[in-house]
Amino acid sequence: MTDTAAAPELPADRPPASAHHPHGSLAKLMLGSIGIVYGDIGTSPIYAFRETFAGHHPLTPDPQHIYGVLSLIFWSMMLVVTVKYVTIIMRADNKGEGGSLALLALINRVTQGDRKRRWTSGIVLLGVFATALFYGDSMITPATTVLSAVEGLTLVESGFQPFVIPIAVGILIGLFMIQARGTARVGAMFGPVMIAYFGTISILGVISLVNAPGIILETLNPLNAVNFFLSDGSRAFLALGSVVLAVTGAEALYADMGHFGRRPIGLSWLVFVLPALMLNYMGQGAMIVSVSAAEAAELVRNPFFFLAPEMLRLPLVILATLAAIIASQAVISGAFSVTQQAIQLGFIPRLRITHTSEAAVGQIYIPVINWALMVMVILLVLFFQNSSNLTAAYGIAVTGAMFIDTCLLTVVLFSLWNWKPWAAIPLLAVFFMVDIAYFSANLTKVPDGGWFPLLVGLVAFTLLTTWARGRKLMIDRMREAAMPVEIFVKSAANSATRVPGTAVFMTTAPDGVPHALLHNLKHNKVLHERVMLLTVKIEDVPYVEEVSRFNLTDLGSGFYRLVLRFGFMEELDVPSALLRVQSCGPQFKMMDTSFFLARQTLLASGSRPGMALWREKLFSWMLRNAESAMEFFKLPPNRVVELGSQVEI
Repeated sequence: MTDTAAAPELPADRPPASAHHPHGSLAKLMLGSIGIVYGDIGTSPIYAFRETFAGHHPLTPDPQHIYGVLSLIFWSMMLVVTVKYVTIIMRADNKGEGGSLALLALINRVTQGDRKRRWTSGIVLLGVFATALFYGDSMITPATTVLSAVEGLTLVESGFQPFVIPIAVGILIGLFMIQARGTARVGAMFGPVMIAYFGTISILGVISLVNAPGIILETLNPLNAVNFFLSDGSRAFLALGSVVLAVTGAEALYADMGHFGRRPIGLSWLVFVLPALMLNYMGQGAMIVSVSAAEAAELVRNPFFFLAPEMLRLPLVILATLAAIIASQAVISGAFSVTQQAIQLGFIPRLRITHTSEAAVGQIYIPVINWALMVMVILLVLFFQNSSNLTAAYGIAVTGAMFIDTCLLTVVLFSLWNWKPWAAIPLLAVFFMVDIAYFSANLTKVPDGGWFPLLVGLVAFTLLTTWARGRKLMIDRMREAAMPVEIFVKSAANSATRVPGTAVFMTTAPDGVPHALLHNLKHNKVLHERVMLLTVKIEDVPYVEEVSRFNLTDLGSGFYRLVLRFGFMEELDVPSALLRVQSCGPQFKMMDTSFFLARQTLLASGSRPGMALWREKLFSWMLRNAESAMEFFKLPPNRVVELGSQVEI
């Protein structure tokens, strides 16, 4: 079984694990990143500017407010995306991988020692909560992006209004239905489609800017954002709740770093995506300031689609819908990837994971996550009815995750990179000020829908921490009752009858005798000629070098202890790894090998200190519904023997 209850330590003399480097030319990786990474932030012009002037806290679409909002959008992109994520956070990679869990594993691996671990435990909980919030975001993003794109049909023909919800629901159901088949074939089209999308919105923005070119300087001038707050502070604060929608998806740059690399993602942002987004936002602003107040009030209902001439509006709706589907696909794939990491790092019970591509290791499918997301996304669309209502629920998860990323960055700057306080504190002060302002503004949306991601985050956080704590308590209880292996080997080697073949007893503990071995000897009265005590450890690195994969100890009398190490991004194929084990007798043959697993039955009891009784019962339910170790470790079904045991925590 995996030893995932607590994050494992790496020996000081162990060579570093090999990083997972993306392959391909710079241009190819940039194209791939544009197709995958920037779907979420790329579709934000469809609704971000609109919600600022026509959302729950509408602003008057006059030049002062438009200049102020555009300045806020531009400088938010520069501070949050360009400086915080592209320039700084993306340098904090864990052997090439990014994301909150990868960063947590990096912090856990590097900050060793009791003094540091005492205060980093709170940071770990924050990182787990960021992961929990991501699940709320992965439900809201597909619903919002697809629905906002399909709503463009009503500008083509008002009679389409009754069909918006059914079309959006149909698209979303189809999107989730194809996940099991993988997206390798259609994924090749993501890059070209997003290139066409960004190129189109850029051109539309430039055409509109011809009518008011001066808006470019007004956007770049930070004084317009400052004057917005000085002249209309309360409305400016509330507007932040909508302005932040322009940077939703910024965390995807860091999370997807392992697929494309820091340089391709950063270059794609600076030379292509950022200019395209700002040209479109400025074009929307220029269109509105160039018309009368009555016309402006009409245009702010959906300025993104009004940028296109009437004859081109339907093609724009189709292109925007394709971009929304791609953005949704990226979030769904991200949910699968985050879940896999959480399973490997011990925060989620074992789940069935299917690899949908023989060539690409990262393309996976997790049925329970897929169907849970689909149900929740459809319910969101049916409950909120339009994208404007959904955007009220959108910002909370994003701003919460961004704030937590800044907290994690604090640990990185001081503990990992050893920055001087005079350099780190001013930078962190700016980041915290921006994050807190955005998060506070989004808290005003809680009654209108912001409660949803908070509720999802709280439920997910409870599940993640309950599983991690319960696994640790269960392993500790089993270790307490374990017999020292040296005593067992000396007594059993001389008294038990030996039979041909190999027995592999999987155990979470790297010491002591597995319960399955004791039960087998008690009931069957025999031992195999070769007995292997096997522990699978998940390290705090994404990939483990082959030379560091195996740690074999000869215990004498045909007994061996083997520790198999895997990275948290690797597939756990135990039989394949055993075939490469040397120095413990003849090579492993699956037809001569039996795998003995212990299936624990948890006895929830409030008599022992550990967890609240309701959490023990929740952990017991999660344990019963976890994927079997046989399937999780790719063990041959006809060579597995399961022996039950009871554990009280």
